[in-house]
Amino acid sequence: MMARASVWLGEKARKGGRSGQPSGLDRARITSVTVRLLDSDGLDKFSMRRLAADLNVTAMSVYWYVDTKDDLLELALDAAFGELSLPEGSDEDWRVHLRALASEYRALLVRHPWLSPLAGRYLNIGPHSLAFSRAVQQVVRRAGLPAHGVTGAISAVFQFVYGFGTIEGHFAERVTTAGMTPDEYFSTAMTAVTESPATAAIIEESADLMAARGGDTVADMLDRDFAFALDLLIAGIEAKVSRPA
Repeated sequence: MMARASVWLGEKARKGGRSGQPSGLDRARITSVTVRLLDSDGLDKFSMRRLAADLNVTAMSVYWYVDTKDDLLELALDAAFGELSLPEGSDEDWRVHLRALASEYRALLVRHPWLSPLAGRYLNIGPHSLAFSRAVQQVVRRAGLPAHGVTGAISAVFQFVYGFGTIEGHFAERVTTAGMTPDEYFSTAMTAVTESPATAAIIEESADLMAARGGDTVADMLDRDFAFALDLLIAGIEAKVSRPA
């Protein structure tokens, strides 16, 4: 028998549980607690047993609502996409909407570091994920690209955002684990690599770039890099629209 590809396909796309399910539970509550545990404990430490304990039920009770742990992770993934604020209407400049969507997605990846590996594991066909994909497609279509270039433009922008947000999220996790602020962690790391003979020369080569980068804090530096990179991508889209050949 062929394995079902998504919790959103087939009979388990339902919102409730099976008949006779334990009282006091529903999919929405289970999914909400799953998201909270993934945020606090991380993807590697998440388990159905840990979830059941937090819900104060047996692990078997959870299985009234989902068949597998994968089903639950897929539900949590789509719930996270539901946090995104999507643009309404088409009166505003497409560039404004594209920057807003890119910034929303970046923040989501940083807020939920477990999201990026799951986004690459599942089909992402839940209602919130599809709503985000639709909003992105509508905005990029308005740029005026030929139809055959729309998906490439979407890939250029949002695969960049995926990579940027994923790395930024990993950095945030390291900072938290180290018990430091981002600026303290950055200062400590830069001091270490500057003083090490193995890395000092490479760091010295990029000293002028770091100075020109500007920014008083790590957050400032990340925001400037993100904004400039996004501007480059938008300029590329504009160039393709004006000179399609």
